[in-house]
Amino acid sequence: MGNTFESLVDTFRNMGVTRAYGTPVAVDGQEMVPVALVTFGFGGGSESDQGASGGGGGGLVLPLGVYVTENGRPVFRPNTIAVLACLVPLVGAAGVALRRAIVAARK
Repeated sequence: MGNTFESLVDTFRNMGVTRAYGTPVAVDGQEMVPVALVTFGFGGGSESDQGASGGGGGGLVLPLGVYVTENGRPVFRPNTIAVLACLVPLVGAAGVALRRAIVAARK
């Protein structure tokens, strides 16, 4: 179990930064650096006299946009669909808070 855990730790050690900012790509003569929201996690199990339990893991990569160079300056160009997907929980929470505020104000 110890070697497996060490292997997983070595695999994921530098995962965040290398996955969040991708390798620069040239498109139509313009260099672009892809940017993504990267999250992952994993868990392990245990072993006892009664048997063993397992583990698992998973992750999410959400493409947020790209950095392009305009007039010598890097400019972020967002992925509209990903930005809208990130706003859904915020809008939902704001709606719930507004509803509770209105109900409280009526009492």
